[in-house]
Amino acid sequence: MPVTWSSLAPGPVSTPTNSQLAAALAAAIGADVYAESLAAEGGAVVGLARRDLQKSLLIAWPAGGRPAVADIFTSPVRQVTLPVLGAMEVLEAPRAPETAAALRRALVWTAPQLVAGRPSIGLGDRLGLATPGHVLAVRGTGYVPMLAQQSMREMTRTQRSAQQVIDDATWGVFQTGFRTGFGADADHLKATDAISQCAAAGFLCYTIDPGDHVDNTADAADEVLLETKFDGLPWTALETTPADTERRYANLGIDLGGGHAITFDAGILQRAAVKYGRAVAHTAALYRHLAATLGPGRFELEVSVDETDTPTSPAEHYYVAQELRRMGVEWVSLAPRFVGRFEKGVDYIGDLAALERDLVAHLAIAERFGNYKISLHSGSDKFSVYEMAARHGGRRMHVKTAGTSYLEALRVIARCELGLFREILDFARYCYPADRATYNVSASIDRVPIASVLADNLLPGMLDHFDTREVLHVTFGSVLTEDGGRRFRGRLLGALQRHEEAYAEALRRHIGRHLAAFLKNV
Repeated sequence: MPVTWSSLAPGPVSTPTNSQLAAALAAAIGADVYAESLAAEGGAVVGLARRDLQKSLLIAWPAGGRPAVADIFTSPVRQVTLPVLGAMEVLEAPRAPETAAALRRALVWTAPQLVAGRPSIGLGDRLGLATPGHVLAVRGTGYVPMLAQQSMREMTRTQRSAQQVIDDATWGVFQTGFRTGFGADADHLKATDAISQCAAAGFLCYTIDPGDHVDNTADAADEVLLETKFDGLPWTALETTPADTERRYANLGIDLGGGHAITFDAGILQRAAVKYGRAVAHTAALYRHLAATLGPGRFELEVSVDETDTPTSPAEHYYVAQELRRMGVEWVSLAPRFVGRFEKGVDYIGDLAALERDLVAHLAIAERFGNYKISLHSGSDKFSVYEMAARHGGRRMHVKTAGTSYLEALRVIARCELGLFREILDFARYCYPADRATYNVSASIDRVPIASVLADNLLPGMLDHFDTREVLHVTFGSVLTEDGGRRFRGRLLGALQRHEEAYAEALRRHIGRHLAAFLKNV
């Protein structure tokens, strides 16, 4: 059936009409057009075009009457004739920050949304090119992807701004026509200035990391030291007193169900308060800064205490939740430090039965305080954990991934750009001893082969090798910024753009494996 303006109802252009229209537009403007991006909006067709490696916003409408959706953009207009639609006026706007901002105003589905109450998965993107593959993995699952998810540490190491992270997600969502909503998670924030930067960029979910304020010595402290530390807590910031705190928890017993219970005595309370009291005060202060910056109800909060030396006991989780609630903090998810080791980019290391008992208790506490989600940080590639997590937590589990999508990018490079991968692997071996310092990893450089000894057909398999995965995972910042980004960054991004479909397909498969157990338990 020929395409006519009357057949283009508002919203996504239907298949196969989109393919026919994309081909006609591509011929008229001399560029490729992403068929999935095409949508009818306010008397115009909008879409994404590509010439070589450069992408641009495309708006086309019948000649003679400029639609309101085009008025937001200032690019010049030219006339073309389409066999399917006749005389048209066309505007192309460059893929730039101001264009992305205008796009979010014109098409609200290209902007982040609040996602509380919906199942979600965190999908960090260190390169700014992963969103199309992430969309392939989640489309039709009912899960909301956190497509713009980045910590300040990652932004610093990749030399990206908070605004770039949001913009890259916007362009990927537009390219794929993904209209069911995505989230934006400003991850592992520690200070008000970082919150302000992310708020200005448009993030809506904020993961507060008070780990610097956790007292990791509390677990081993004796009674005398605990009492001294307890008395020295910042009670004004905690808006309570030692005596009132002791009264609140005196002989408190909580039945969590399923044979799980928490009993507070003076020692358990003091240990929990000493370990997490300053973290609670810091979290409350950052929450209030968020509320003052964005307004109540206009953001979502996750509390993360996972990057600490010792596990979060159920009693400690209860203390954190109880004290935050007392101070008026509202949150949608919490990431405890679980038993065992959640290292970067590899499967869980530890006793799965102990982890299961731990998880069940944490889920029960979350249910008691409003049924918030339990978040698995460093949650990528924990394939031995997902079935159990899905069985007990289901949609109340939030798996957070980031570096695994970077590793899938390197897998594509190992298949398609072998020389570049060999250079990156050897450079990563060189950088690993320094770069591992701020990560919980156990890879040994002695078990990572030198690239020159590997046959070409063995290179992709290095992305399945424990030690090599961790070495490549934690050295991403050095790789992307070496010699001001001139050594690897441009070559890596260019290669992935040339192999765009291969990268998207690799992510579809890999992230799909992360979701599979959860989808079975819906």
